[in-house]
Amino acid sequence: MNGPLKDLLVVDLTRVLVGPYCTMILSDLGARVIKIEAPGIGDDSRGFGPFIDNYSAYFMSLNRGKESIALNLKNEDDKKIFEKILAKADILVENFKPGTLEKWGFGWNEVSKKYPRLIYASASGFGQTGPLKELPAYDMVVQGMGGLMSVTGHPNSEPTRVGTSIGDITAGLFTAIGINAALYDRQKTGKGTFIDVSMLDCQIAILENAIARYLSKNEIPEPMGSRHPSIAPFEAFKTKDSFLIIAAGNDKLFKSLCEVLEIPNIATDEMYKTNSLRSQNIDKLKLIIENKLQYKNTDEWIKIMENLKIPCGPIFNIKQAVENPQIKERNMIIKSFHKKIGEFESAGNPIKMSTYKDEKTRGDIPDLDEHRDKILKEFS
Repeated sequence: MNGPLKDLLVVDLTRVLVGPYCTMILSDLGARVIKIEAPGIGDDSRGFGPFIDNYSAYFMSLNRGKESIALNLKNEDDKKIFEKILAKADILVENFKPGTLEKWGFGWNEVSKKYPRLIYASASGFGQTGPLKELPAYDMVVQGMGGLMSVTGHPNSEPTRVGTSIGDITAGLFTAIGINAALYDRQKTGKGTFIDVSMLDCQIAILENAIARYLSKNEIPEPMGSRHPSIAPFEAFKTKDSFLIIAAGNDKLFKSLCEVLEIPNIATDEMYKTNSLRSQNIDKLKLIIENKLQYKNTDEWIKIMENLKIPCGPIFNIKQAVENPQIKERNMIIKSFHKKIGEFESAGNPIKMSTYKDEKTRGDIPDLDEHRDKILKEFS
């Protein structure tokens, strides 16, 4: 891929989701990524479904455009190969349990002495410090410990996981952000940086309104379904045939909504004329709104509200979301190629840059150890 990170070499010592998601972003932005995998096994996610002809769609969706070589970093010969690759690398990304690479002789302290310009990023469950640093963590563990599951779902429902692995994905995103900041810093200092990202930290960082309410008011938020805790109306409402999301986030939008629903007096009612009042009386307001919405289908309401620029939308399933013409226009479903199964579709890069074309295809999907000969020849 051509992009702002072109000519940078990333050594990818990651597996499953946190690290591969980060290095996929770097690859989409133009970096060359050499993925180091365990001999005979490879990235654990090669064994995760769904499968296409015994190949993991999960793995393929995260590792397009990368090169693969299998190395055992406990083996002296493989260590020498790894050192030769590392000597030319700009970035190392790993998501092993803290202390693992130190045992193999590739911790930050050792590596930075040999390669002072190397940017070294570690993403782990709990980070490199603290009483929990040596414990393993998976996405749902940090969703639970980070408070996210406590505000997800409906009132009095069982604990609910967010529908995607947001514990992993946010850590992958923050790691990529840290790496790009470190690249800029290296331009000024000439030196590399160690980046320590904790999945749990990332969950705390995205708590948004929930953490603000606790730290400022000592309130402990609870699940509210689709409702926003401090903006109203801002949730999913029943229509004649399904549900409609309405996000009337200020008084002007609320007034427009009331006009559309033919309840103009509600906009000036003492119970609803400000956002604060609407939030306090949202249960009653929801009944009023849904009483009007029941006479038209969701699509009909959307056409009416979009004309007045009232933020609204349907609740799509994954098929509908992916096939949305807006998503197609934005090139958010791209194609990669696997030498045995052919074309493979996956999510594209949401970062659009005026100076680089957002290609409709990405690099090929690697089989385990596929690029060994090429890499050994280049880094001999």
